Amino acid sequence: MNADGVRERAKSLPREPGVYQFRAEGTTLYVGKAVDLRSRVRSYADPRTARIRRMVDRADEIEIAVTDTETQALLLEANLIKRHQPRYNVRLKDDKSYPMVQLTDHEAPRIEITRDPAESATVFGPFTNKGQVETVVKALRETYGVRGCSDHKYSGRERPCLDYEMGLCTAPCTREIDLESYVQDVTAVERFFEGETGILADPLRREMEAAAEDQNFERAANLRDRLETVEAFHGEGGEAVQSVGDERAVDVLGVAIEGENATVARLRAERGKLVDRDRHTLEAPAAEGAGDEEGGVPAVLAAFIVQYYAERDLPDALLLPERHGDGEVAAWLEAEGVSVRVPGAGREAKLVDLALKNARRNVGGRDECGMLADALEIDAARRIEGFDVSHAQGKSAVGSNVTFVDGSAEKADYRRKKLTDQNDDYDNMWTLLEWRASRAVEGRDDRPDPDLLLIDGGEGQLEAARDALAAVGWDVPAVALAKAEERVVTPDRTFSWPSDAPHLHLLQRVRDEAHRFAVQYHQTVRDEVKTVLDDVPGVGPETRKRLLGRFGSVENVREASVDDLESVEGIGEKTAETIKSRL
Repeated sequence: MNADGVRERAKSLPREPGVYQFRAEGTTLYVGKAVDLRSRVRSYADPRTARIRRMVDRADEIEIAVTDTETQALLLEANLIKRHQPRYNVRLKDDKSYPMVQLTDHEAPRIEITRDPAESATVFGPFTNKGQVETVVKALRETYGVRGCSDHKYSGRERPCLDYEMGLCTAPCTREIDLESYVQDVTAVERFFEGETGILADPLRREMEAAAEDQNFERAANLRDRLETVEAFHGEGGEAVQSVGDERAVDVLGVAIEGENATVARLRAERGKLVDRDRHTLEAPAAEGAGDEEGGVPAVLAAFIVQYYAERDLPDALLLPERHGDGEVAAWLEAEGVSVRVPGAGREAKLVDLALKNARRNVGGRDECGMLADALEIDAARRIEGFDVSHAQGKSAVGSNVTFVDGSAEKADYRRKKLTDQNDDYDNMWTLLEWRASRAVEGRDDRPDPDLLLIDGGEGQLEAARDALAAVGWDVPAVALAKAEERVVTPDRTFSWPSDAPHLHLLQRVRDEAHRFAVQYHQTVRDEVKTVLDDVPGVGPETRKRLLGRFGSVENVREASVDDLESVEGIGEKTAETIKSRL
């Protein structure tokens, strides 16, 4: 695309905030944000650098997406960079993106929070605070009854599901509400996300006042908290700026760059004490593009801050080695209440120096993930999933699935599964890996495929895991780590690495965390079997005994239908519905 082509395309663009993509043959080359789309895109007619000139020459189209606010443009840019990994952007490969809300393109649209919206859906966002979004979506569902169920649960129903009984859905599946009225409610939800706060705040306020008049003060307080969240939703939290004296969590960043590779070291201090440290690699083109600040450390800092905190809580303060120079990022951090400082002396400056030393240790070299990949002769080992099973002589059997990215635990990506009670570690491991692989192959797991699977155990557990992967057709490398001698078992050989090898320490961390998570869940399930049914009104010791005798486990009771529960002696419809609502 030549300069005239860029100018011609810019003429048709709005003077509104948004995101633009330079694309070539269907591939995204560069993603940028803009306060004024027309002005920003037009600036690429005269690129500042030879690199960006080559990018513009390669591009055959420019796509745009208009956003409501500059902050939304900033977050959408981060999402698109994570998704497309464009060659000309600074890229942090940690697979995180900001949540959005979509209303699907169905006869009876579904509302859901997602990080990968469907092209045909009506999408709102991105948003910075997932917890806030979840509160708002629940309030919208309680007020307007928009369904949140999957297509599988929606189709072919003869009676409404529990969401209808709980007041979360008006059940268009069984035509408890006609489709015309349902679509009107969906339109009201759209109006809220387009900025009409009162369409949800007013009903909540009336309900809160009614609860207070009825002296139901606990419900009134819950509604008050929900109302405050709803009223602040479109304000992006700008009023919540914290003072320096309130700082509890401080992140310190250091940057080192070598060629097109960069390392950002992050130190976390809580109440004055260092509690965590990690390093992250980025691909950092030498220059960002026309209209942006210069490349180098400022560009890396700006890109890292937005992309890293996509699914992590922002700290109270950020200490940086130099200013990042991005106005939109600065405005976003200020609105989120984050104090940003470049210390010149004192303890804070020493922390920045320490972060810089940590960054320089890794840049241009091979970290423990790279060393592990080299040792195992695989392409990469930056995203590792660990698996373990736990039970007590076959009872309360469970499986754990933990995730590490760049050597650090990603707890948001942890998963767990209850297994059929049996005293067979090999079969339990087969079931756990078959479950994980099936979800990946069928597209039911929203996590990226890992580079490596780590099995807690020896040759038997690894063989069972590999059999499960082969049965499903999921092609991901898998190894095992045996506890007794800390031997790494692969399909072809066994490694006995030195006890101080960094890549062995990485596998040990993953293995130990998978074990901890499995044991913790096993203890929860074990205790749950003893108590949860006893806490359900109408279920005494004898009824509990009959339920477990009929279904085998609390998990099976939880998954049973109301009709199935009613088939148990002594359980009527009301008790069956109570069991479903409590479990």
